[in-house]
Order: sequence, then C-alpha cells, then structure tokens
Amino acid sequence: MHPDAAMLAAVLVGNLLLLQRASAQNAGFVKSPMSETKLTGDTFELYCDVVGNPTPEIQWWYAEINRADSFKQLWDGARKRRVSINTAYGANGVSVLAITRLTLEDSGTYECRASNDPRRNDLRQNPAITWIRAQATISVLQKPRIDASDQVVLVHEGSHSTASPVTLQCNLTTTHNTHTGSFWMKNQQEIPGTRRDPKNTEYRLNKPRADDAGEYMCVYTFDKAPNANASIEVKAAPEIISHKRSENKNEGESAKLYCKSVGYPHPIWTWRKHRNGGWSEIDNSTGRFSIINNENYTELYIINLDISTDPGEYECNATNVIGNKTAKSILRVRSHLAPLWPLLGVLAEIFILVVIIVVYEKRKKPDEVPDDDEPAGPM
Repeated sequence: MHPDAAMLAAVLVGNLLLLQRASAQNAGFVKSPMSETKLTGDTFELYCDVVGNPTPEIQWWYAEINRADSFKQLWDGARKRRVSINTAYGANGVSVLAITRLTLEDSGTYECRASNDPRRNDLRQNPAITWIRAQATISVLQKPRIDASDQVVLVHEGSHSTASPVTLQCNLTTTHNTHTGSFWMKNQQEIPGTRRDPKNTEYRLNKPRADDAGEYMCVYTFDKAPNANASIEVKAAPEIISHKRSENKNEGESAKLYCKSVGYPHPIWTWRKHRNGGWSEIDNSTGRFSIINNENYTELYIINLDISTDPGEYECNATNVIGNKTAKSILRVRSHLAPLWPLLGVLAEIFILVVIIVVYEKRKKPDEVPDDDEPAGPM
C-alpha cells in the first residue's frame, strides 16, 4: 500500500473512533425505584427509567434483608407468577417491576441495574464497573385483621321507593402497630364526617336508594404502618336516572343518544332498535354505529344518518347481577329539503295569493260609465 494511502486510512479510522466516542453516552438514571412499606396481600410497583447511547439494558435483582451481598436476579413470572417485569426500549429504557399478593418473605432490597457497556455481559469484567445500580427497600408488614359486615343487597319496590335502613360495621381485632383512627370511603372517595377513633366503627344508611349502592371501605390508620382497610359491597339493581328522550337530525348528519344509571355493580350496557314489531340489538354491519360504555354511562353514535332505516325508537338496557332497567329514545331524521320547507311554504302562499288576485280581477264586472248626454248634477 502506498504510504500516503496508509496514512489517510489511519486518519479516517481515528476520526471514526473519535466520532463514536463523541456520540456515545454512558448510562444514567432518569427515575430510580423508591422505598416503600406495604402490608401482606398488597401489591407494589418499582419504576426504573434510564438514558444512554446506545439505550442501556435493564435488569432487576433482589437481596434479602441484612444480606446485601447475596443478590439474585429476578425474572418475569418468578415467585409462582407473582413477579411481573415489563420493559420497553426506545430513546430511554423503562422497566416496571411488580409483585402481587405480598408475603413477609418479599421484604428486602430490590435493585435496578442498567448498562450500555459492550463488555457488560463479559464474565471477566467486574459488574460493579460495567453496571450502574439504584436500590429500593421494600418492607412488608403483617396486615391487621378487620372483621367487616357481609355484602348488602338493596331491594326496591318502585323507582322512587327506599329500602330498609342499613348499617355497615367494621371491627379492628388484631394489629401489630399503634392504631390512630378510622374513616369510611365510598367508591375510592372519603365520606366527609366519618373520621373516628374507636376500633369498632359503623356507617349507617337511613334511607338507602340505588345511588347509595357501591363499594364501601372502612379504613384504619396507624402510627408507623400503612393504612389497612376492609371492603363491603352494597349492591342494587340499575336505575336509569337520565337519558336523551328524543333527537331530531337531518339525513347525512350524526346523532348521539345516551343513558346514565345508578346502582352497583356497574351494569353491562346494550342498545336495541325497534324493528318490525320487535326489538333487535344494534347491528354494526354498516360501520355507522359505535357504542361507548363507561361504568354507569353509555353513548350510541350514528353517523351519516339514513332517512329510510335510522328513524325510530331506540332502547338502552342496563343489566347487573341484581336486575336490569331500560329507557327508550326516539330518533327523527328529516329530509335534505327540510330546511327549505318554510321558504317553500311562504312561496306557495304568495303564489296562491297572486292566483286569487288574478282570477278575481278577470271575473270582476266593469264599472258603469255615465253617458255624456245626460246632465250632470242632482235631479
């Protein structure tokens, strides 16, 4: 090889290595896992977000309490499928470690390791040099024992009647930590005015209705431990409290019908249309219908309305394990010419008036004209 060519190749290789080093970025943590205290039976999640170029690889490791020198790698499905690891690689590397149905043995140190070093999996390398680490301590405490009332089913004779009074009760019987108070929640929201000190607490529904149904929880607070709770389900058949009774649209437009209910558990919604003397479920073979359900609320959308098939009576049905309820809506679809009808009516009235005037003028007798020979003036 010519000496100049060899020198040029060496310079190019050197520049390439410099560019690679300049574009490379060591792994670094954007978000590290946080230490937590949990109760047996609960679930915890640890997040790890790392950045680097190339995108770093992420691993999860675990060590028992007071044995930080004996880490073991965790994998998805470990501990009888109670461990789940979800990792995604893009501009960053993001990984979530979750463990369900916690036991006391799940306490320990959890470590997120990340590395984009090309030598990271070389057994001859020291992992402490090729991997960066972030640790979190998970402490699992024995869950207190709470005796709670059984589930309650509200029975209503009519849409406006109330069931018999209901009292929900909880009793904190066993705890390893100092109890500081309690309160009640409904559907994950604290009920105002329910904070108390006794271990035996109750909540009374004097005139329960369908909208009082839901998931109630008695929650106990402690001095140096997470809150503990017990759930009581108050069930009731659905009651539809609002719906669109009618909708007037022009053909080619879109229409929306909706229904809203109370009751618990949240219902399964279905929509039907009255056809040929009977009810049939909405058929979306044309692709013009869409139904959106959200717990106690449902919407039916119809696009590109057809005046020949879409008008009529629609029905929403809410069904849960206790019962069901329906509500009807009427959809009216007008022709494209509907906006012109007022104008056409005015024009028709003008046309008829002109015709009447013309006919009247033609049929009217001419006025008598006096002869010039007759003297003017009074007789």
